[in-house]
Amino acid sequence: MKPFFHAEDCGISLVCRCETGRGHHENHAVGVTHHSQTLERKPARAPAPAAVALAGLTAVAIAMGIGRFALTPILPMMQQDFGLSVSDGGWLASANYLGFLFSAVSAISVRVRSTTALRVGLVVIAIVTLGMGLTTEFAIWIILRALAGIANAWAQVFAFAWCLEKLAAVQRPLLNGVVFAGVGIGITLAGGFCLLLMAVNGSSAEAWIGLALISLIATTAIWRILGADDDATAGEDRRPTAHPWQWNVDSLRLVLCFGASGFGYIIPATFLPAMARQFIPDPLVFGWSWPIFGAAAAVAPLATAGWAQVLGNRYLWILSHLVMAFGVAIPVRWPTISGIMIAALLVGATFMINAMASMEEAQSIAGPHSTRLMAAMIAGFGTGQMVGPILVSYVIGPGVNFSKPLLIASLVLIASVYALSHEPAAKQTRSPERNLRSKNESCP
Repeated sequence: MKPFFHAEDCGISLVCRCETGRGHHENHAVGVTHHSQTLERKPARAPAPAAVALAGLTAVAIAMGIGRFALTPILPMMQQDFGLSVSDGGWLASANYLGFLFSAVSAISVRVRSTTALRVGLVVIAIVTLGMGLTTEFAIWIILRALAGIANAWAQVFAFAWCLEKLAAVQRPLLNGVVFAGVGIGITLAGGFCLLLMAVNGSSAEAWIGLALISLIATTAIWRILGADDDATAGEDRRPTAHPWQWNVDSLRLVLCFGASGFGYIIPATFLPAMARQFIPDPLVFGWSWPIFGAAAAVAPLATAGWAQVLGNRYLWILSHLVMAFGVAIPVRWPTISGIMIAALLVGATFMINAMASMEEAQSIAGPHSTRLMAAMIAGFGTGQMVGPILVSYVIGPGVNFSKPLLIASLVLIASVYALSHEPAAKQTRSPERNLRSKNESCP
């Protein structure tokens, strides 16, 4: 009998072979058993790029469409059910954005496995959304919306960072577009669901509970994909690098300009249905403003996914801010239901284009350290979107006139265009790892 050893990935198995018939079969069976046990100890395979993109789409749809924006289509229903004012809606929205800001700031320095943070965020969103439909206390609503904001920020930061890192190697822009289309799909789903409920005289409580169940089902569907990830942590510091990315003036510029994006879009994004309701009280008409916003946000990233390779991330971001500034200002000059629907289309589309371009710019600049930069940018975004509804509460004109806050939002977006146009030399801001990768790719 001649023994020999096989070194496997997760252990060592001994296979003994014997030329005699019985001994050969018995020892071969032992070898097969040991080999199968060894294979069972191997780590799970990383999910395929398409699976990563679809999981990212679903996670972002829950985080943004329900965790953040569920209030927008439900607000007119709550106004009818409980007599909420526009100011009350502004405080509910701001509570959500305050939680979002706090959570995004914490994500800058936290060291946690990205998929774990993502799972926790999605579960919390489902729970607190359910709670909104089970109580009528305004103070509890404030708390629940703040908790939804906390969960939303973690889900968003870690979903974008995880997906873009996983998809960077395959260089397929359309898959990145699929991830960012999740925001629009979530908005469309939430808006369409509320539109259906309004058509059958459903209550706001039923809307909250229904969206919570949708969130729970969708989270269950991607749970195993998130669990298949074999990264040790979401912290990029686990990766060895001799020249880590550092904060600089351009990093601050990106944070401030993404904050301007949050401020610029949030006023129409929060109050579009309420604005449309002023002109046409029929929910089957004004209720369409939010699904149109969501549909535009879903299609735009898919349609423009390859534009960044032609224009560059930063110039695509600038273009989207210009179009958004125009869309935000349209209801001021054209205060009709048609003007509001066009604004929904333009703001919804550019809202996700600049989100995609800005996050890809962060990934390009910071490389494996992009989670920190993305978290800081999203915190800036959260600051802008928190200030927006508060501004509405203080400067809204007589007769619920949104002209002043819309004009201010448009001007802030134009100022951000000027700031983004002062781009430093791109090669100097890119991380050493990205520069090395580009050099290697250019070699024959």
